[in-house]
Amino acid sequence: MPAVTVDNILALPRIPADLGVGRKVVAVETAPSGFEGEGFPVRKALATIKPSYLDPFVMMDQMGEVDYAPGEPKGTPWHPHRGFETVTYLIDGTFVHQDSHGGGGVISDGDTQWMTAGSGLLHIEAPPEWLVQKGGLFHGIQLWVNLPSKDKMIDPRYQDIGRDSVVLLSSHDGGALVRLIAGDVAGHIGPGSTHTPITLLHASISPGAQLTMPWRKDFNALAYVLSGKGGAGEEKAPIATGQLAVFEGFGNRPGLTTDAETITITASANSGLEVIILGGEPIQEPVAHYGPFVMNSRAELVQAFEDYQAGRFGTIPASP
Repeated sequence: MPAVTVDNILALPRIPADLGVGRKVVAVETAPSGFEGEGFPVRKALATIKPSYLDPFVMMDQMGEVDYAPGEPKGTPWHPHRGFETVTYLIDGTFVHQDSHGGGGVISDGDTQWMTAGSGLLHIEAPPEWLVQKGGLFHGIQLWVNLPSKDKMIDPRYQDIGRDSVVLLSSHDGGALVRLIAGDVAGHIGPGSTHTPITLLHASISPGAQLTMPWRKDFNALAYVLSGKGGAGEEKAPIATGQLAVFEGFGNRPGLTTDAETITITASANSGLEVIILGGEPIQEPVAHYGPFVMNSRAELVQAFEDYQAGRFGTIPASP
């Protein structure tokens, strides 16, 4: 880690230094560990966070970081989704995605796959056969982004966001590298196309360096530490590997906006920091989440299960 970097960070566009008042940190929580799919290890980054802080996000898993021996790499079996979008960002390793709507492809080392489940589909994510036989490093995140009620039954869509299309930025002094996957940072736009307005990025912050970025006033703001130690906010609330910092803002004060204009993350003097930073415009609708479905009501969840059992999510494609 990380997969995408540059030889000369100072040649990149820079985020301005003087951007205004910073948001404070209202919570820091440690992600519980577990297993998903066929048994790959995850940290469930949002599991202990109040739902009012998360909207429009549903969950985020850090997958790995694990160095598999030959025969050990694992994925997920075929399963359904409806009502939201899945975003898989792979830092190290290779994954193959396929779905019943014709989407899919191979992602590795800095690529992102963005799947809009919408009205429903079946999909599978698994390491390629050569990786299963060889083994190797695997590390990434999967984020679930909710869809508003008006978009929950839209047609499924798949986006392949290659590492070369990710927007690379530098902090004002070159101490931090930002990989912008979706959204807007200081007027720079990431390649991901989103139904729900969000910003998603991966930052590498050098030991002792600080990253300060402008942040939309109508977005919430979350920072999850993939590795390292440091501080969140201007007050430098301690954060470390597997912890998530929640910044004040619209997402955790429903009906209000904050006057804050920036968020700040600082790496400790003896440790670099790898961090996922995300935020979005809260949907502010009821959420009914059960298993692979994210809807607005229990009745819609029941309908989703009935549609899945009736085969209305499509059929599993024949193996190539």
